[in-house]
Amino acid sequence: MDKFVIQGGNRLKGDIYVSGAKNSVVALLPATLLLDVPCIIENVPDISDVKICLTILEELGATVEKLREGTYRISTVDVTSTEVPAELARKMRASYYFLGALLGRSHRAVAAMPGGCNLGERPIDQHLLAFESLGAETMLIKKIDNDGTAYIDAVELKAETLYGSTVSLNVVSVGATMNAILAAVKADGTTVIENCAREPHIVDLANFLNYMGAHISGAGTHKIIVEGVQKLIGNDALEGSVEERTYAVVPDQIEAGTFMVAAAATRGDVLIHGVIPHHMKDIAERLVECGVTVEEVESDDEVCIRVSVSENRRLRPTNIKTEPYPGFPTDMQPQMAALLCIVDGQSNISEQVWEDRFRYVAELRLMGAQINTTHDGAIIFGVPGLHGAKVKACDLRAGAAMIIAGLAADGTTEITDIHHIERGYSNIVEKLRGIGADMKRISED
Repeated sequence: MDKFVIQGGNRLKGDIYVSGAKNSVVALLPATLLLDVPCIIENVPDISDVKICLTILEELGATVEKLREGTYRISTVDVTSTEVPAELARKMRASYYFLGALLGRSHRAVAAMPGGCNLGERPIDQHLLAFESLGAETMLIKKIDNDGTAYIDAVELKAETLYGSTVSLNVVSVGATMNAILAAVKADGTTVIENCAREPHIVDLANFLNYMGAHISGAGTHKIIVEGVQKLIGNDALEGSVEERTYAVVPDQIEAGTFMVAAAATRGDVLIHGVIPHHMKDIAERLVECGVTVEEVESDDEVCIRVSVSENRRLRPTNIKTEPYPGFPTDMQPQMAALLCIVDGQSNISEQVWEDRFRYVAELRLMGAQINTTHDGAIIFGVPGLHGAKVKACDLRAGAAMIIAGLAADGTTEITDIHHIERGYSNIVEKLRGIGADMKRISED
């Protein structure tokens, strides 16, 4: 069993660098299926979800070449398959982006229901609504469980032609917004997507596709307009050859936020590079409310974020309500909870996105945290400090919370089930060790 072992109590200090965004790259890689020429993608994080995406592309018939660390040349020109290998689809939540990309490319797609972190009910009804609005037929492939209960095992999509249409999402959904874009890029006519999510990775997907010749406007707002095109071969007005384009993945907002909270929890002084400051606004505001110093700093012709807390300063409580971007992200909620465990006073968390996001509470309690949960939130009573314990990563962001708690705690913390963490954090041990963490990864048979 692989695990992280952390000796807590070290104050994090120094420079740390943010990788490309997990939530962007897991859509950009399937989006290469829509391209009519090869492309080069840079700033690709070294995480397990990326490895699965690249393997799926190869299984579909794409050529994937690693040029250097974080940079891949991908050609999907010869792809003919329209079926995502089931065993790979079930390993990650974002495998559903292959549905939109394959539908847009070949007018047919088959994929098993996606896997990933268990955060409660996460239906794909809004995705199917988008596909059907564009003229696709959807078929749910069902199986019978051991107890006789029927469940959806896979989805098949097909269409003779995709037509531009109005896609009115019933709820704000990041995944459905991105899948609607993928399916609409090569549809005949104009598609209007209403009630869109506004997250940075949606903007990144639109920017990537526009760079390749798509006509997408409004990304980052609640209405996106996609004018269908026949080919995605790049824009002649842009620098570079028509045959091949290079695109860099946007920095990871959640990884940056995790480093910010880790710096605060350890009373550290950390300069975070490779970050887009306005993406971090709501996270920074919550930290400032706690008494943390957060400032933008120019360093080597880039704007970085510096997070610092004087060594003996006690921090204040705050209240958090998770919301779609630009509100406080649900993917930062567990990390902030770890910090709020060691501030003075009571903090309240209201979770408005996923209903099963508090399984990490039991793990933090093992470390001395005082937390009460409600049907959609948590009440945290700050304690003077946490102590090391054996805990597990219940999911990706819960695992990040365990790391933060372990860094701030007295004694040794062992974190198991780290495969969840490695789905979304690239070289996390090396990065944190570089700013003073006493942390190692141990593999045990």
